[in-house]
Amino acid sequence: MSMAHSQLSHSLENGLKTEDSEFPLKEIGNEGLTKRVLSKGVTWQTPFSGDEVEVHFRGQVENGASLESSYDKGSTFRFKLGQCEVIKGWDEGVATMKKGERAIFKIPPNLAYGAAGSPPLIPPNATLIFDIEMLSWSSIRDLTGDGGIMKKIIREGEGWATPTEADVVLVKYEARLENGMLFSRSDQGVEFNVSDGYLCPAMSIAVKTMRKGEVAELAMRFFYRLSQNSNRTTELDGCLPSDSNLSSIKLELVSWKIVTDVTGDKKILKKIKKVGEGFDRPNEGSQVKVVYLCKGEDGMIIERKGSEEEPFEFTTQEEQVPEGLERAIMTMKKTEQAMVTVDAEYLCDYNDSQGNTTNNKVLYYEVELVDFVKEKPFWKMDTQEKIEACERKKHDGNLLFKAKNFRRASKKYEKAVKYIEFDHSFNEDEKRQANTLRLSCNLNNAACKLKLGEYIEASRLCTKVLEQDPLNIKALYRRCQSYLKTSDLEKAEADIKRALIIDPNNRDIKLEYKELKLKQKEYSRYEADIFSTMLSRMS
Repeated sequence: MSMAHSQLSHSLENGLKTEDSEFPLKEIGNEGLTKRVLSKGVTWQTPFSGDEVEVHFRGQVENGASLESSYDKGSTFRFKLGQCEVIKGWDEGVATMKKGERAIFKIPPNLAYGAAGSPPLIPPNATLIFDIEMLSWSSIRDLTGDGGIMKKIIREGEGWATPTEADVVLVKYEARLENGMLFSRSDQGVEFNVSDGYLCPAMSIAVKTMRKGEVAELAMRFFYRLSQNSNRTTELDGCLPSDSNLSSIKLELVSWKIVTDVTGDKKILKKIKKVGEGFDRPNEGSQVKVVYLCKGEDGMIIERKGSEEEPFEFTTQEEQVPEGLERAIMTMKKTEQAMVTVDAEYLCDYNDSQGNTTNNKVLYYEVELVDFVKEKPFWKMDTQEKIEACERKKHDGNLLFKAKNFRRASKKYEKAVKYIEFDHSFNEDEKRQANTLRLSCNLNNAACKLKLGEYIEASRLCTKVLEQDPLNIKALYRRCQSYLKTSDLEKAEADIKRALIIDPNNRDIKLEYKELKLKQKEYSRYEADIFSTMLSRMS
């Protein structure tokens, strides 16, 4: 062994044995691999399996020959981590390293060349010692799990967020064919909705894994590289030759606009133009200040509300603005600006109430949420505030019921009951008030449900009242009406009879009893006809 090699071997072994290092000797796994850090890295990240790592190294057989050195060759060594391109000890050891880190590894035979060795330098059952310096790595990901799209990160992006399926992204790209020829590029950037895709399926799949400013190379196989969106071919540099396929794309995620699918069915979409402040959003009953502009499908302005100097004010859930717009506004933060697309399904009720006759299938809103004040939540109210809030909502519900707006009235009664749902902190007098309000709201809501044709819900509300007040005539009467509508005649008769015992002279109950008898007769005739038909067929 030469003097230089002898000194190198001595240096590597001493690096492992020295006790005055600030970094202790660590065991990696449970198969005998050890590591001592010589200089720590500059990041907290470590490479993943499949990443292409770049290292400098020198090595030796323990108490034996020196092995090759990248320092001596004057060039770095690259390999794909976890792909069996190097010995197992390297794969396991290098996976623990950070960028800029330098460490000495002692690799037992079972993680190196084993009983066979690697003649002539490495004898059987040899322990190897390597000094490895992690220079950098390029992350390579199998995005589809079948090798169809392999993504190699060229430049890391900012932050942690990535686009979602609904978002609109701005990308720059360079697409090449299998023969290396440039097929299409966009230096200025192209904007598209992730769910719609652009150029080929791989673009949408890859962009959902990228962070802002990230640059990556995509290697594609199978149908992930097939050209799509033929209606956009005029935007591309040329048409894809029939005998060629896209092979690789260099892709940069410049930025993206967050798009929220408010209803989950893509009928109300909110695209954020300016991110708002804080985390809070308006709730039901909030006093909201907005500025908005509404355009039709032809781009013509249909409605404009509010200005910077004097925003438009309204109370949420009071049908003062179109439902679709309101639902989007209730997902916004203070000072947020957004583009909102609303399907006609969420416009018709408001248009009818306002006398609007626009025939647009979709409307586009430019909205800014200037400010809002949330309604005080019930859990922050004292007992008297809860009772007063319940009375106000009940009063609002009564006015809406008189105006025959049964759906909104029902919501008011439901909200009223929530204020007094938990009365354990009420005193005896407050509990009596709460019980009276609860009975009244549930009864009134049952009347709304009957008008709306929601008979099962109406009977449920009446049952809640009867649990508190078994002799409540109105509850028995309305539950009977519900049972008649659902043809539950036995239950309807039981309620009618109970009501007549309590109040035998009640005119409405007597009329309902007559209707019950008529239905019972109709049902008896129906049963007789069925029985007769069965007998005739048998004979």
